[in-house]
Formats: sequence, structure tokens, C-alpha cells
Amino acid sequence: MIRNYSVAFILLITIALSSCSSIEIFKENTELPIAKPYQTFVIINKEVGMRGFSSQFLDELVQIQLQETLEEAGMKYDSQQPDVVIRYHSNEDTRQREVVNNPNPYPFWGYRVFDPWMYNPYNSGYNRITTSNYELLQVIVDFIDPDKDQYLMTLTGVTEVSSPKTKEKKVEKTLDAVLKSFISQNNQTQK
Repeated sequence: MIRNYSVAFILLITIALSSCSSIEIFKENTELPIAKPYQTFVIINKEVGMRGFSSQFLDELVQIQLQETLEEAGMKYDSQQPDVVIRYHSNEDTRQREVVNNPNPYPFWGYRVFDPWMYNPYNSGYNRITTSNYELLQVIVDFIDPDKDQYLMTLTGVTEVSSPKTKEKKVEKTLDAVLKSFISQNNQTQK
């Protein structure tokens, strides 16, 4: 009975920790500083029909989220005379990691209480090594000044996806972090 509760508790903790994987943002390709507030934008992937993700569903989701988030921040979509051109793509890299399953070094209550020199199957020094698959997901968004044809910045959001079911949510959170970074830098120039 106690073992069932401990297994369930460990499973809950594992799920909670895996769903909270971090998102790291990297800023690259800054050829031109943000000197003025940008009011209008265009998403070049949408205009040209270029996919940035392997999945068409994820690609459309990213286009919608990009447009809605920037419009909520006060910018307007303008395909004719934009202040900033936005291009996005992804790097979806499947990887493996080794997981060492070390058996419980402490026996469950009631085992080996009276004979401590007896063979302990829980502390035999045997480590089971298994592999787990995950995907290193990079959402890369380029912000380009169309007048000078130079990069304002490239923001890359990096996270890990442990299962295909969580990929959509991870892409949304990563893109949200990237856009918050751009919006905060764009708003600093308005002050």
C-alpha cells in the first residue's frame, strides 16, 4: 500500500517537473539597433507562403500567434509599407539522453531489519541505464528593417519537448517568450 503511494507521488513529481522545462532566449544578428519605435509589421512567411515548421498546423498556429500578439501590443499589420519585416523558422532536432535508474538504496520498511549482513537486492550496485527520446526545439524569429535591409535582431527560443502531445504548447510558450522580448525592447525606444 505504501509502495503504491510512493510510486504515484514520484510519478506526479516527474510529470510536474517535465512540464516545467525552461525556455531560454538568445539574441543574435544585431546589425542595427532599435532606434525608433516600430508601429507596423509584416510576416514574410505568410505573404510568400514559406513554411517555418515541419507541421503545417504548427506553422499556421505560429503565424496567428505572431500577428495577434503584436497587434495586442499596439502594432498594425501592413503588407505594403511595414516598419519591420518578420521571418520565422524552426530547428526541430530529435535527441536521446541516458537515464540511470538507480535502484532504491534503502529497503522498504520491514525488509532486512533483523539481518543486516544478508544480501540486499536494493543496494547491489546495479544501475539500469535506459535512453529517453526528446526533441530540442528552437523557434527562430528574425526582425528585419526593410529600409536598410539589416537585421534588428534574431531571437531564438530554445526548449525541450518530451512528447508530441506537448509540442504545440511548448511552441506557443517559446514564441510568447520571444515576442515579449521584442516588444519590451521596442517599447523602450518609445520612452
